[in-house]
Amino acid sequence: MDRINGIDKMRQRLRTMALMTFVVFGTSVGRAEVKYTQSQVLAGIDVLVADGFKELAGKRIGLITNPTGVTGDLRSTIDVLHKASVVKLVALLGPEHGVRGDAFGGESVADGRDPATNLPVYSLYGKTRKPTAAMLKGIDALVYDIQDIGSRSYTYISTMGACMEAAADNGIEFIVLDRPNPLTGNRVEGRPLDPKLASFVGQYPIPYVYGLTCGELARMINAEGWLKEGRKCRLTVIAMRDWQRSMWFDQTRLPWVPTSPHVPRADVAMYYAATGIMGELQVITEGVGYTLPFELAGGPFVTDAEALAKELNGRGLPGVRFRPTYFKPYYMDRVKDKPCGGVQIHVTDRDKAEFTTIQFHIMDAVRKLYPRVALFGNKRDEMFDKVCGTDQVRRMFEAGKPIDEIVSFWNGGLDTFMRKRARYLIYR
Repeated sequence: MDRINGIDKMRQRLRTMALMTFVVFGTSVGRAEVKYTQSQVLAGIDVLVADGFKELAGKRIGLITNPTGVTGDLRSTIDVLHKASVVKLVALLGPEHGVRGDAFGGESVADGRDPATNLPVYSLYGKTRKPTAAMLKGIDALVYDIQDIGSRSYTYISTMGACMEAAADNGIEFIVLDRPNPLTGNRVEGRPLDPKLASFVGQYPIPYVYGLTCGELARMINAEGWLKEGRKCRLTVIAMRDWQRSMWFDQTRLPWVPTSPHVPRADVAMYYAATGIMGELQVITEGVGYTLPFELAGGPFVTDAEALAKELNGRGLPGVRFRPTYFKPYYMDRVKDKPCGGVQIHVTDRDKAEFTTIQFHIMDAVRKLYPRVALFGNKRDEMFDKVCGTDQVRRMFEAGKPIDEIVSFWNGGLDTFMRKRARYLIYR
């Protein structure tokens, strides 16, 4: 069962708001005063607050969130729901990095208790990735409120799917508080994942950049039967107000909270898509360990940064320029304290840039200029394939295939996905 939360009513209500400041008062349900500018998009949590928490009233709630779960005026969703008199928040469930963001990327997160609310905190990035029946005992609905970055390998959407599956298993409702896709709702890049390579860094047969909000993706996962044994949960999406598919995150006027330590700004989502797959090989550094995570490409073997920049700029890739640079990462064991040459990636036109193919051109430039550098053949090949969602990109590189052929393969096979995707779009 799938329900979108009153989109037509919300649009009508939004049209009746004056061109001045929209102010929400609600002390009767435990809300502090919230102020939004007329042009600001309202995320799902803000819509929930504005509508008096009606979808949660009288229910015992388990909240899946992290520091990105905030209102438009930067109050934690945890605290907002905890203080709302009509909501009974009984448990917190945290993905990678933890509920309050106090765990480093890749680190196992332990169960505990939230010091601010004294609520139990269950880890979904430790011994279990899927909520157990014991965790969900006495819970009527799971609420999901996490900002994503629009790339398939970012683990939050895998957490969302695992929690949807748990909700289906235990007969409880699953509610998504929707948020913007920072890469817009139109951008789609990369082959859909080959199911044989499904993992926590790529769980569903969607492209690498999938062009959906988390609420739209939840609808697709549910209706397409991608949960275990084709099960379906009782899904409700609290839709955003005033978000359009063409919007980049800065155009929403919502505050950006770092989604993880290496995604400190919304525009880093572009660079993650542009270098994150390449970075899995740990041969060409993508800038993690320096002040420009995902915005660099290079390594100790790059002795002539100017030559690398010239090679890449000579390819005429749309919407991007490469500036020669030298840097010394100050953490990450593989390149820590090692002088590196390389390029800084500058997106000059984000509407024209083809993010995911940038890294394959960089890899191709390295194999041309530095043929002795082995891109493959180490223990990281398997992770590269999982993040790619296919082993064919690696095999084509290993076979010496030209870059145009590799890129053509990477961007193929999208027709079926795009037809299915159209059924689940909430926003125009």
